[in-house]
Amino acid sequence: MKQLKYIFQLFLIATLALTCAEDDDNADFVQTAKAPSNVEITFDVTQDNSGMVTIIPTAEGAVSFDVVFGDASENEELPNGEFAEHIYEEGTYNVSVIAKGITGLTTEASQQLVVSFTAPQNLEVTIENDQAVSKQVNVTATAEYAITYDVYFGEAGNDDPVSGDIGETVSYTYQEPGIYTITVVAMGAAIETTTYTEEFEVTEILQPINPAPTQPARYESDYISIFAGAYNDVPGTDYNPDWGQSGQGSSYAMFNLNGDEMLQYINLSYQGVQFGETVDASAMEYLHLDVWTADVDQIQVFPISLATGEQQVTQDLTAGEWNSFDIPLSAFTDQGLSMADLHQFKFVGEPWAAGTVFIDNLYFWKAPAAASGLEGVWQLAPEAGALMVGPSPGSGEWWTSDAQVVADRACYFDDYYVFNMDGSFQNELQGETWLETWQGVAAEQCGVPVAPHDGSANATFIYDEGAGTLTVNGTGAYIGLPKANNEGELPNVAVPSSITYNVTLMDNNNTMIVSVEAGAGVFWTYKLVRYISPIVGTWQLAPEAGSLMVGPSPGSGEWWSIDEQSVSDRACYYDDSYVFMSDGSFSNVLGDETWLEAWQGVESDQCGAPVAPHDGSGSASFSFDEASGSLTLSGSGAYLGLPKVNNEGELPGVPVPNSITYETTWIDNNTITVSIESGSGVFWTYKLIKI
Repeated sequence: MKQLKYIFQLFLIATLALTCAEDDDNADFVQTAKAPSNVEITFDVTQDNSGMVTIIPTAEGAVSFDVVFGDASENEELPNGEFAEHIYEEGTYNVSVIAKGITGLTTEASQQLVVSFTAPQNLEVTIENDQAVSKQVNVTATAEYAITYDVYFGEAGNDDPVSGDIGETVSYTYQEPGIYTITVVAMGAAIETTTYTEEFEVTEILQPINPAPTQPARYESDYISIFAGAYNDVPGTDYNPDWGQSGQGSSYAMFNLNGDEMLQYINLSYQGVQFGETVDASAMEYLHLDVWTADVDQIQVFPISLATGEQQVTQDLTAGEWNSFDIPLSAFTDQGLSMADLHQFKFVGEPWAAGTVFIDNLYFWKAPAAASGLEGVWQLAPEAGALMVGPSPGSGEWWTSDAQVVADRACYFDDYYVFNMDGSFQNELQGETWLETWQGVAAEQCGVPVAPHDGSANATFIYDEGAGTLTVNGTGAYIGLPKANNEGELPNVAVPSSITYNVTLMDNNNTMIVSVEAGAGVFWTYKLVRYISPIVGTWQLAPEAGSLMVGPSPGSGEWWSIDEQSVSDRACYYDDSYVFMSDGSFSNVLGDETWLEAWQGVESDQCGAPVAPHDGSGSASFSFDEASGSLTLSGSGAYLGLPKVNNEGELPGVPVPNSITYETTWIDNNTITVSIESGSGVFWTYKLIKI
């Protein structure tokens, strides 16, 4: 007798338990304090017109189940791992399962069961190649009087069907593309089944369906780009010089994916790239490239020097996804290769001339230099004389702002000029700024910013400390008055794509005098002061009970809260510092030891040397929205509180994130609470003090 297996995956919201006995910041106990979750009901229906149904309930965290059959029969209680058998008349029933956890919490779920002794009718089958997974086929079947269906995918050596619930989708990945006979058998409680057969062509995804990873903003001095849409490439570079590879069956194309271009090397044996000019990469630190392939196992990367020839590094490739590499240049220089006179690349594929690669974001790079002193957030000084115009820089001979101007233009004096560590620039205008009549208003007044001077520009800046010049690039980006630029004043001149100012930093880089000659002999001068965010400074966890906790809501220690003894035991952790600099950079300063957990490679939780990437060695920055309290750290390995906790969950169950966002609440000027939802309904809270 053949039995049918009918599995319903139910999506449930588990209620978190209210108590916990463990004194540990490991959140494993949170799982045991939940009501049962991930409930599944398996129906085994005999195909003999008897109506016999075997009901097998399962759930995470369940110790027993109550089965409600949905007819006039009494409920049946089952220990975990047991099943119930029940005979139904033909009809439609609502079968319920109440899963009970060890804490007494329960989760109830129900699912409709149709028992019919009529063979499935009106069978409709959809067979499709998956759009994202190569050689995967998805099948969906619907039919009246059917409970489940089996799919025989017809690949030699695999005669076992894949079963699915009627109306749901089952998937199968073939070893090779080709034409296969796919058979679908729909089944219910009746003896008879209904069959559908189709000859189907299985296809292989041979090109990327998503662009390569987005590259970070960098100063031009920090990269040399050969092929990268985010940067300025070496001009005149030839990506397909024929070195004879066409005789090996290799070829080239520029592949365009929704406007994103990438290099496509087909049947890669070897392939050259001829730089438009000789490149000195000796000051760089890494070679970056992104590679996508469906059928190449390895790629050899050869930078080629005029003086010292070529050396190579071999990288293994994973098919069907972007492979991102940052190869230390020492891997080449240690082999004797000069980085000072590079003029070519060569790529070699394995297997030889038998597969295709797509290459994007090919460039040399180095970590950004230390902050120049300009980076950070600036505002016009809220004082008389902060805005003036005259026949020379620093002169207010023709007009200068007084105290009344500062008061009348409060919407302007709160504008931010933001210089970021990555070289980007923003005008942040807080919803309103000062408008003049050339911007379309009847009289000078506060109002909604007017494009392109509304902060929407994709802008960058270049600061030349030696020359004392600051260039803001991006149409609509400006400092001081939007109308004043190097050609004159708007609207009498065209809106420029860049403006160069003369700047002088003083007062420990907290005051900046900016001037621009807006036409011959007309000099506007602005006095800017650095906005110091209240978050700037050095912070530590408060060395007291309750400064580290977890619960079902922000500020809750319902599941676990650190006590005084644990604070003492973790002295190596409570001296860790979280440093926010006025230039927007952030550092974890951990000293020689911090608190380590088992997922970081130690046998048990203990003090020990910090473990990368959570060792403070990474380059990181922060952004803080004072109004909302939202605080974002950017940089792999940067964190507050516990390194394992991030917005997606807890390490090692999720990847190390590139950024983490926290919510802050100020208790006083030197004390804040920081909370983060680490997965659904799990909130960690930290209390930090400024030292």
